[in-house]
This record gives sequence, structure tokens and C-alpha cells, in this order.
Amino acid sequence: MTEGSHGIDRLRGKATLREILEVATGFEASARDFYKDLTPKVSKRIRYLVEELAAEEQGHLDLLTALAQRTDIAEQVQQEIQRTASDSKFSDCLHVPDLGEQPDDQAVLQYAMGREHAAMGHYGELADTTPEGPIRDLFKFLASEETKHKLDLEKIYYEVVHRGGGV
Repeated sequence: MTEGSHGIDRLRGKATLREILEVATGFEASARDFYKDLTPKVSKRIRYLVEELAAEEQGHLDLLTALAQRTDIAEQVQQEIQRTASDSKFSDCLHVPDLGEQPDDQAVLQYAMGREHAAMGHYGELADTTPEGPIRDLFKFLASEETKHKLDLEKIYYEVVHRGGGV
């Protein structure tokens, strides 16, 4: 290991899986709340999408909460793993923007795509660094889910922004 990479590792630090699950839970809760609050403000052509995103985030939140409460993995959640390169970007997503009372469809879709991209990368990195077991399985599942969401949002973005059509 080079001196430079050792320094970067020290800056990133380690976190317990419990701490990582807590941040992920906060991420999903903030996303759910953001989309729920946004639903009545967006145009009718993407309202269904924002409602679906809120429901998806609630589902992820339920999975994370249930996993964190399992007694059979109490030992695993105490394990420390290296923080991922995507950790700070993911944590930044806990703060949601104020898109105003009548948000533009394009702004909503851009924000949602960015958030899904951050989640996709972070959960993927966590799946790669977490020891085998139910926590790793959940991170793999969430990475896959976020990837699907991002691809769906990109298709809708293309329809709404580039083709000017409805969804």
C-alpha cells in the first residue's frame, strides 16, 4: 500500500454496519418525505411517478428498518468496514432541495435521477465491501432497485424533456 492510499483510507475511516444502516435509513426516509411533500406540487404528467418514488422509498425504509431490528445479525451489525468512496455524496443526499411551490418537471426529474445515481453507486460499493450475509444481500438488492429506478427515470426524462411528450 502506498503512503497516499493509506492517508486516504485514514480520512475515510471505518464505520460499523449499524452506523451505515442508520445513514441508509435516514437517506430513504428523507427521500420518502421529499417525494410525499412534492406530490401535490408537481404537474399531473409526473405526479404518478413522484407517488411511486415515495412508495418505493418507503419500501426500502421498511427493509432497512426490519434488518436493523433482527436479533440474529446483532453480531454482524457491530462489524466495522471501510467507508466507501461514495459515502459523503450519499450522505449529502440527506439534504433535499427546495424546488418551490410549482416545481419544473425537468428539475424534479434531474434531482430524482441524481439521487438514484448516488444511491445506486453507494449501495453497490457497500455490497462489494460488506461481509457475506443478509446485510450484503440487502445492499445488493437496493443497488439493483436504484439502478432500475434510474433507468426508468432516464426514459421518462427523455420523453418529458427531449420529446416534449407526456409520460
